[in-house]
Amino acid sequence: MENISDFKQKVVIEYPCKWSYKLISEHHDHTKKAIIDVIADKEHTLKQYKSSKGGKYVSMNLELLVMNEEERNFIYEALKAHVNIKMVL
Repeated sequence: MENISDFKQKVVIEYPCKWSYKLISEHHDHTKKAIIDVIADKEHTLKQYKSSKGGKYVSMNLELLVMNEEERNFIYEALKAHVNIKMVL
């Protein structure tokens, strides 16, 4: 019997590339503030995706050009740690 790890393949990402993050916060202004704090004036697009049923949370899609894996991971971790962001996907 083969080990399941034998079937795992590493995804190869060619950089630079456009990358998307889904950000969940309590208000779209909170998301915008976090983006300014993390990526400053780096060109990006931000689109509202959904609001929760009760309206407590909003999710927004952030798309931007990342130059390498380190930058992609840094942005993810910085957004995830930001006080205004509840979750990053």
